[in-house]
Amino acid sequence: MQLSVVMPVLGFLLMVFSLSNIPPMIVGLIYGEAEISLFIYTFFLTLLGGMSMWLPYRKVRGNMRTRDGFVITVLFWLVLGLVGSLPFLMMEAPSLSVTDAIFESMSGLTTTGATILTGLDDMPRSILFYRQQIQWFGGMGIIVLAVAIMPMLGIGGMQLYRTETPGPVKDSKLTPRIKETAKALWMLYMALTVTCALGYKLAGMDWFDAISHSFSTIAIGGFSTHDASIGYFQSPLINAMTTFFMFFAGINFALHFFAWRNKTLSHYSGDSEVKGYVLVLSTVALITVFTLYLSNTYGFWTSLEYGVFEVVSIATTTGYSTTGFSVWPTFLPLLLFITSFVGGCSGSTAGGMKVVRIMLIFKQGIRELHRLVHPNAILTIKLGGQPVHSRVGEAVWGFFATYVFLLVVMFLLLMATGLDIVTAFSTVASCLNNLGPALGEAAGNYESLPDVAKWILTFAMLLGRLEIFTLLVLFTPVFWRY
Repeated sequence: MQLSVVMPVLGFLLMVFSLSNIPPMIVGLIYGEAEISLFIYTFFLTLLGGMSMWLPYRKVRGNMRTRDGFVITVLFWLVLGLVGSLPFLMMEAPSLSVTDAIFESMSGLTTTGATILTGLDDMPRSILFYRQQIQWFGGMGIIVLAVAIMPMLGIGGMQLYRTETPGPVKDSKLTPRIKETAKALWMLYMALTVTCALGYKLAGMDWFDAISHSFSTIAIGGFSTHDASIGYFQSPLINAMTTFFMFFAGINFALHFFAWRNKTLSHYSGDSEVKGYVLVLSTVALITVFTLYLSNTYGFWTSLEYGVFEVVSIATTTGYSTTGFSVWPTFLPLLLFITSFVGGCSGSTAGGMKVVRIMLIFKQGIRELHRLVHPNAILTIKLGGQPVHSRVGEAVWGFFATYVFLLVVMFLLLMATGLDIVTAFSTVASCLNNLGPALGEAAGNYESLPDVAKWILTFAMLLGRLEIFTLLVLFTPVFWRY
């Protein structure tokens, strides 16, 4: 690790993040709230902390190695989780412990959406806005934002982009230059957010709720400004609007960029991962809707409205709610949780293992069945008509095995803290998939869980957001050997 490279970049990123305290200050000023002082303190603490890291090395020029990119990515998310918790820690009501403040901050930044807060309807709007905003920054990744202006440091940013971009394929770029790629991503991200906010406003939300929910919808985060989440509005139109934008945000942003630049939608239907994504959502939605209707839980149209909404919300790992799906009949709560393991498309803001990985695992399973019948045949796995390199298949299986192993380990650790089986499994699955909602004791929120359990789940959130290997590689001796 090159300290002279890592420290100035980390410091610069913190200085950039300090600016995120300005919008909540403005909101506090508009609504005449005393909490504006929290964001003033946080702004200066974050800015000064970043400057103390950046100034000593500001004239140093060096090449960032891949190893440095991993270190910066992990350290930044850890530091960001701590700094982001300051407003939660300093607010008077409700009074949060250090554990709860960091849990809430990391949940927002990793777009998990698990919360320990209640009484959101009565909380200061500046705090609520800040809470929504950190999900928006976390959705695309504050690092990608900073990479867009990284050239002023004299350091290339490709290493950061590769460690931050979700999905099994890390080396694809939308434009020849990484700076232009990062700018393109953020322009698209902001355009979608503005469109979503306008849609919510037209559907009946006030401006505060429309902007706040657009942040967490496009980020696939799930935080809301109301305890009842989207169900607070009791509006089929808002439910439909939310469903559309959750679905849209769960698709690879490279496809959105291509549609934006070339003014065409034809490539969506030709993308194999999008086809798999639509197939999974459609199948689970049909099962859910008809189970709700046939069990007399709701009438047909209500079953259709609530069923499709909850399936898209859970499958894309957004975590919004219109009703308590945890009390739905038979196998539905478990089915929705299993769907969250699939998640959205690679290159989206969704969590989970990603559709393309599940497709590759399925195709490899089919290949092994064919080999039983034709043991000497040369069988190639194809995705979108193109052969998949064996190295990609190995990486996918390695990711899947590690994912399951960590899930089991953390599940057992949570049970050791005294949680029951349902609560332990659902919370660790929810946090590892960056989903948010859980079952059992955490069906309402995570407030009652032991502090040890909250730290384990915080670690699970970070693992899920960084897609496991980006974080785990730092714990291997070979990473630090040379």
